Amino acid sequence: MKPCIFCQIVAGEVPAAVVYEDDDHVGFLDARPLFAGHTLLVPRTHVVTLADLPPAAVGPYFTVVQRLSIAVPQAMEAASTFVAMNNVVSQSVAHLHTHVVPRNFKDGLRGFFWPRTTYDDDAERDAVALRIRDALGD
Repeated sequence: MKPCIFCQIVAGEVPAAVVYEDDDHVGFLDARPLFAGHTLLVPRTHVVTLADLPPAAVGPYFTVVQRLSIAVPQAMEAASTFVAMNNVVSQSVAHLHTHVVPRNFKDGLRGFFWPRTTYDDDAERDAVALRIRDALGD
């Protein structure tokens, strides 16, 4: 069985541009973002879907999602965010994760068929991560 890439990121075994960490969660930039600043939040504990997350952990998890939904557009000078979660269908990594994507009017996203992009290099990615960390104020 292939190791979970998100568990490896949480463990520090695979590098990622981390924007948020606490005892229970890690937020990091998506390696193939829709737009710069596209952030993923995962629980440190491996669960596959929202239904698998213990009920006591749901509130704290979404409190961090809410914080990211404020910090990401602030950091990226965007109008808003798109917040999404797939459970099994279209879930590219079988580890619960929530997408927080900066959005602007007329940014080109329509429906659910979105082209992915990459950061030009690690320096650009790390600069975006720093902007979001700064906006979180942690």
